[in-house]
Amino acid sequence: MTATDLRHAIRGTTAAEIARSIRSSIEEGILSPGQSLPPVRDLAAALGVNRNTVVAAYRQLGQAALVVSRGRGGTRVADRAPVAQEGFAPDTVLRDVGTGNPDPALIPDLAPALGRIASRPVLYGEPVVDAELAAWAGAWFAPDVLADEMRITVTNGAVDALERLLAQALTRDDAVALEDPCFLSALHTVRVGGYRPIPVPVDDEGMTVAGLSVALHAGARAVVCTPRAQNPTGAGMTAERAEALRSVLAQHPYVLVVEDDHYSLLSRRPYLSLIPAGHRRWALVRSVSKFLGPDMCLALAATDPDTAERLATRLSPGTTWVSHLLQRLALAQLTEPGARATIDKAAEHYAARNARVAAFLRDAGLDATARDGLNLWVDTGASSRAVSEQLMRRGWLARTGDEFSLRTDAPSTHLRLTVHDLDDADAQALARDLSAAAHAAALTEG
Repeated sequence: MTATDLRHAIRGTTAAEIARSIRSSIEEGILSPGQSLPPVRDLAAALGVNRNTVVAAYRQLGQAALVVSRGRGGTRVADRAPVAQEGFAPDTVLRDVGTGNPDPALIPDLAPALGRIASRPVLYGEPVVDAELAAWAGAWFAPDVLADEMRITVTNGAVDALERLLAQALTRDDAVALEDPCFLSALHTVRVGGYRPIPVPVDDEGMTVAGLSVALHAGARAVVCTPRAQNPTGAGMTAERAEALRSVLAQHPYVLVVEDDHYSLLSRRPYLSLIPAGHRRWALVRSVSKFLGPDMCLALAATDPDTAERLATRLSPGTTWVSHLLQRLALAQLTEPGARATIDKAAEHYAARNARVAAFLRDAGLDATARDGLNLWVDTGASSRAVSEQLMRRGWLARTGDEFSLRTDAPSTHLRLTVHDLDDADAQALARDLSAAAHAAALTEG
């Protein structure tokens, strides 16, 4: 179909009608993945509508992941390829260094606790949060919360917490400030929810002050930030950066601020908050998946009382509450000395191995620094996709920086590597192969 035919095939005078017309064309196969949509100006003229109407239609389609905007490259029908997810790559024969997984050997054994937690059944109408877990969590959060009041809510993991927090505060098309590069699940949650992500650049100290200011002035109604062990970069806020971010947010007391402290007990850095004292809408979320295992789908959220009340309406007993068996099991692990010793051992292991592998990478001429978290964020100096392809030829599978980026106009040069399970020999082999892959990719680009 030519551009002229396409303009004539699209119908409607409102944004919703235009979006439905284009969506039907995609579903019927008239428009194929990668095909360009008419420029906004041309389609507005053909339909006799305001340009903003077409912009709104394209935005609706983008929120539904049906089209992607390429800036000056125009708007194209989205590829139906599956979106990137954390975890092992299925059916690969390559050595996978992109999983983002903890070491299963360093996850506490559940067996000793299982027999102690099933004391009695829990019935409809009972509190959705286990009282003992709530008390323990309150003591854990208290030193890190600047607010006079807080409430504890339990959710099915950090992603569930984020989805519920955004849903109770926002409506479709509301803007959310996200770190760029961004944690995959946070990015997907925002897009699937129909919200508009606004990228805030991340440097060695985390979310930048200038970037947050721009996002707030652009109308962001929520901010999602990782104060330490930022995924994928490993960045952590300094006291100076945290204070500067609080100063910016103090001017916007009703913007929802969500801190994802996913690495908490494993982090080697102090917790520093960007939530100002007296802020009206906030949440500090700590999941247990990194140290108790991904299958322990539980997160604790400390929030202001109003946000807690809103969350409670979405966690009614018998439908969306978190199993008390799971809550008791998590509490048993979090308070059992042997389990806590295993968690401390895991923290030391991840930090030590990342530092060791980063040194091998630097010796091979690569820009690698072990910050905080499970992964390394490595600047290859060339297109991450090209480097990844070259690395696959040498037997390795890595995560490209493009998967974590909110931008489409500037290809990433970074790879995210999960390397804590590599011994020295394998780590040195990876360093040699990655250096060769980066060199080959640079020559190809040149």
